[in-house]
Amino acid sequence: MKKIIYLLLVSLVVTACNEDIKLSFETQHIDKSADAVISIKYPKAIGTKLVAEKINQKIEHVIANEMNMAETTENDMSIKDAVAQFDDEYKTFKKDFQDTSQKWEVKVDGKVLYESLEVITISLQSYIDTGGAHGNSRLTYLNFNPETGALLEEDDIISNQSKFKSVAEKAFKDQTKPVDPDETIEDFFFGEDFQLPSNMGFTKAGLVLLYNNYEIASYAQGATKIILPYEDVKGLLKINPQTF
Repeated sequence: MKKIIYLLLVSLVVTACNEDIKLSFETQHIDKSADAVISIKYPKAIGTKLVAEKINQKIEHVIANEMNMAETTENDMSIKDAVAQFDDEYKTFKKDFQDTSQKWEVKVDGKVLYESLEVITISLQSYIDTGGAHGNSRLTYLNFNPETGALLEEDDIISNQSKFKSVAEKAFKDQTKPVDPDETIEDFFFGEDFQLPSNMGFTKAGLVLLYNNYEIASYAQGATKIILPYEDVKGLLKINPQTF
């Protein structure tokens, strides 16, 4: 009887803790075009203060650093600071090259890609054009622990690295279409063996592995996405797909 009572108490405590963590998201917009063209849309976490603050700080830092023209990473830069800095850099550029008609541009489209009890995935699609033949596009996935707001790294997601990598490599070969049938996996990875990307995100269809432009061989046009159905990686993740 004592054991049953103890288990009931533990269950009530866990339930209460989960109910204390309340999160929702609202879309934030920053639009200006007087000087540089800047259009930023991203999700802002609302709810449990400490958790929401962690998530929002990370989202803002990633967006700000995408716009940062300096070579160093500014971990404490806000989106507001980044917008002002980018605009000032463009004004300086216009002053130095008065005959140019080049317009600098930043576009960021962020959204909540997936939510469950164990993970929240945010996607940030950015496009930055500061001259040259074309602008640069980049897609970033951020995976958060909904209870703590902590950013989940690869080791927090994958439980069996070697087996997961083997499954991912097979999926990569199945889902990519080489230009030349004689091309090997090493041709994609600049002479190296298969490598996992730095970006992965949870979706309803499965875990997405994302390679941005130039992260794999240049003949891969645009971002390359590989989808791993949850059934294929069952038992290889620390986040249980059964809860999705």
